[in-house]
Order: sequence, then C-alpha cells, then structure tokens
Amino acid sequence: MELSGTLYERVHMEILWAPWRLSYVAAARPQQQDDPCFICQGLGRQDDRQSLIVLRTGHSVVLLNRFPYNNGHLLVGPQAHKGKLEELTPEELLDTMESVRRMTRALDQLIHPDGYNLGLNLGRVAGAGLPGHLHWHIVPRWNGDTNFMPVLADTKVIVQSLDSLYDLLVAQLQK
Repeated sequence: MELSGTLYERVHMEILWAPWRLSYVAAARPQQQDDPCFICQGLGRQDDRQSLIVLRTGHSVVLLNRFPYNNGHLLVGPQAHKGKLEELTPEELLDTMESVRRMTRALDQLIHPDGYNLGLNLGRVAGAGLPGHLHWHIVPRWNGDTNFMPVLADTKVIVQSLDSLYDLLVAQLQK
C-alpha cells in the first residue's frame, strides 16, 4: 500500500497556542532541596491573587494550580510546611480535608464537573513536585474530557484563564 502526499495533507492538524506554559517548560529542572516552597512563599505574601491563593483557613490553604491538568485544578495543603502525613496534627488534617470538601462543592456549583481526581503524591518517586509540603490535587473531570491531545500531542486544552477562575472561586467562597 502506498501513501501519497505529505503528512499535513493526510492529517490536518490545528495549532494550539498556550504561551503561559512557556515559563513552566523553559524553567523545567528537578527541584533542589534548598528551592523555596511556592506554597510558603504565597502564604508569606499579602497579595493572595498574585499567589493564586483562593482560600486561607485556620490550618489550610487552597491555591489554583499555575500549571493545571484540567480546568479548575486546585491544590489544598496545610499552612504549615510539612512533608509527611504523620507530621500533621489532627486539627491540620481535618481542616485540610474540610477544605477539599468545600472546594469540590464550590467547583460543583461553578463549573459542574462530572467527577474528580483527588490525589496526594507522597515523595518525589511518587510524583511529588514539592515533596516538602503536602498538598492534595483536586482535578475536575468531565465525561469525554480525555481525548487524543494529551496522548498524541502532549498537550492539554484548558478552557478558562486562571484570572477568570480565581474571580469565580473567590466570589463563590464569599457567599
């Protein structure tokens, strides 16, 4: 069997521009032991919007993921810089889990996902990009949101800007 024409002629491919990803790709390197913790840095700033912090509670913090896997991807962790579950006090663990529950409820009301992936990566070998500060991922999922883009093009389409999502979440949490 002979294939004629160029690949482009056989398969028309759209170009998806995602310039905000450049800072992540360009700076990609393994995290060093002495690298600053972005969660603690954000907690130390006064400007929660700049740090993408949408909620601070007595013991936990919720941030938008700057490099999301899907629209609405949030990070929820204790305010204290702790890297192991056994280091959390019962109050920190309960408050963090209450924040996970509160944020899934807020996302349900705002962007109506069909489900969620909730995850905690313990240790670098398990995928923790910030192994010194525990944080749970809340990744909203929709029927049919898995398609060929991540598999063939190593590209994920995010349909909403972080600024827009930030505004919606903060308004929802103030209700």
